[in-house]
Amino acid sequence: MSKTTQFLRRHQAVLAVAAAALVLAAAAAFEVLSRREPPARPVSGAVTNWGLSFQQEGQPPVANATGEYLAQFDSVYCMPTQEKVLYITFDAGFENGNTEKILDALKKHGVKATFFLVGNYFETQPDLVRRMVQEGHTVGNHTYSHPDMSKIADQESFRQELEKNEALYQQVTGEEMPKLYRPPQGKFCESNLQLAKALGYRTVFWSLAYVDWYENDQPTAQQAYDKLLPRVHPGAVVLLHSTSQTNGDILDELLGKWEEMGYTFGDLEGELTGEKEAFRLPDLQ
Repeated sequence: MSKTTQFLRRHQAVLAVAAAALVLAAAAAFEVLSRREPPARPVSGAVTNWGLSFQQEGQPPVANATGEYLAQFDSVYCMPTQEKVLYITFDAGFENGNTEKILDALKKHGVKATFFLVGNYFETQPDLVRRMVQEGHTVGNHTYSHPDMSKIADQESFRQELEKNEALYQQVTGEEMPKLYRPPQGKFCESNLQLAKALGYRTVFWSLAYVDWYENDQPTAQQAYDKLLPRVHPGAVVLLHSTSQTNGDILDELLGKWEEMGYTFGDLEGELTGEKEAFRLPDLQ
């Protein structure tokens, strides 16, 4: 046998051994990975704009983060129930004359809502904030300056956006602020959810909303009903804006229509904190 032939055979043997080792290593790696549960993540990646896909009338929408994923961070977007209960929330960055009508409608129907307010609202509308609290509503934290919180990575800056509102709430009401937080514009990332949880907050998204926030381009009442009635579902966390004239005009009738559909209205803060009580508007006479 020539030296060339011997060399080729030895080389082939080495390659065969190496190939076998690679196959075994790949099999072992596959076995390890197959046993490991994949981490829960929002479908669209690390930084996400909150989004919903309504696929079946009367059923909760599919969101771009699952309830199981959000639950890791004490966060919700829809309450887990088959009962026909709704949780009404409002976002408010400023006041333009609609909130009193909204509060009147909520009082008429005995509905406890959650108002997520920014710092400007506490500073300019203390009387309305006090009325919200006196009439049994929850006032949650919508940050002090309404920034894109997904761009805030350090805990101190994140903390300041929430704690400034906490101080204003206590100044206006004399009480501690409830630990419910809604990210401005629904922009979030996993670190935001972790930071909010570390500060004792529950992050609240939503499972039903419509385009009501353009002050100078308000939907008609019928356009509002076309979105809010067929898409309603058990456990819905409803997002409305108190700056919407349409909402101010239709809320009394809208609540009545939902009641006709068999829905009642729940206490979001009570459900999330485990301190649920029968809600009754206080006698302010």
